[in-house]
Amino acid sequence: MITVASHFNWPNIKLPQWMIPNHYTVSTFDRTYVLLVICMYMIGLVMVASSSMPIAERLFDNPFHFVIRHMIYIGLSIFIAALSLQIPMAFWHKHSFKLLFLAMLLLLIVLLVGRTVNGSTRWIVLGPITIQAAEPAKLFLFCYLSAYMVRRRDEVMENVKGFIKPLVVFGVLASLLLLQPDLGTVIVMFVTTFGLLFLAGAKLWQFISVAGVGLTAIGALAYFSPYRWARVTSFLDPWKDPFGSGYQLTQSLMAYGRGELLGQGLGNSIQKLEYLPEAHTDFVMAVVAEEFGFVGIALILVLSMALVIKALLLGRTAINKEKYFEGFFAYSIAIWISFQAAVNVGASSGIVPTKGLTMPLISYGGSSMIIMTLAVVVLIRIDHEIRLQSIQATSSHGKNRSKKGAEK
Repeated sequence: MITVASHFNWPNIKLPQWMIPNHYTVSTFDRTYVLLVICMYMIGLVMVASSSMPIAERLFDNPFHFVIRHMIYIGLSIFIAALSLQIPMAFWHKHSFKLLFLAMLLLLIVLLVGRTVNGSTRWIVLGPITIQAAEPAKLFLFCYLSAYMVRRRDEVMENVKGFIKPLVVFGVLASLLLLQPDLGTVIVMFVTTFGLLFLAGAKLWQFISVAGVGLTAIGALAYFSPYRWARVTSFLDPWKDPFGSGYQLTQSLMAYGRGELLGQGLGNSIQKLEYLPEAHTDFVMAVVAEEFGFVGIALILVLSMALVIKALLLGRTAINKEKYFEGFFAYSIAIWISFQAAVNVGASSGIVPTKGLTMPLISYGGSSMIIMTLAVVVLIRIDHEIRLQSIQATSSHGKNRSKKGAEK
């Protein structure tokens, strides 16, 4: 019998009614997830259009090149979402190891035949389709870890061996990612893995000791790699070399400074005119800040926070209903989205070093868009199955009461 760890005790915080899972209605899925994703799709499409036109005009002689591709990615994401909604959570649970193997296989393939851009080999090219192997690797790792927590949760809570096993799996994936190299994805996986282990009930001393080792290792990777260390030092003082290692961050900070409270207005960004590199991908939030100011950034963060809080509440509900795999999976998706969003905004605003991570459901990038949509689909499916269970339980209870009344 799996017992719920004390980590699941939540404070009684008043939240809007639409954010709280209500599984006793006749509705079979939570439409709020769909509304949140559509809002983020539309904001992302507008901002990719605004930020990508100058570079698209120069590179492809077509200012709408990236906009059209982004629209195709959104359409493809919706199509894959419609298909994936039919997949029961039992399938994810049963085939979690196969999905992990597929993630490792993709990371191996990208090292052998992947496309290299800016010194990083991260993309598998299949005709017009480009796959960033690290994106599905994140989702599949979290699926495997969630299944592992169900099988070995007592072991995770009681001894070091159960705690170390998932870290070995993480270590294999991290090694393949560092060969690309892609330290940003490794950090996202690291934080999500440890967050999940903590929620699963790992002892605090295990958590602190291994987290300390992991942070030391990440620090060493940054220190002994010249280009990574240049990023760290330029982040600490970007104005020391504003036309060299600190160029991207200084241009991003200028965008934030020009935006002030309400921004310069849609289309009026100066930094997107090829002063700010990667303006439509990793640094799209800097363009948002310049054109819509603090209000624009706050709106996107509120939408992301709403999605994360709903995922956390859904995870708690699943755990309380003894659907442990679904609960851990929802928790991991919540940690993943929140941390990646925080790092993306933090990197563009100079709070953390740049890591090359997209803003979930906002930035340009097909692989990221599709996988993030798939993650939200998993949340919708978890919610759907819990609702069906509640409806069936209510129906059975009503039939039993009617039967007893007839017998009387």
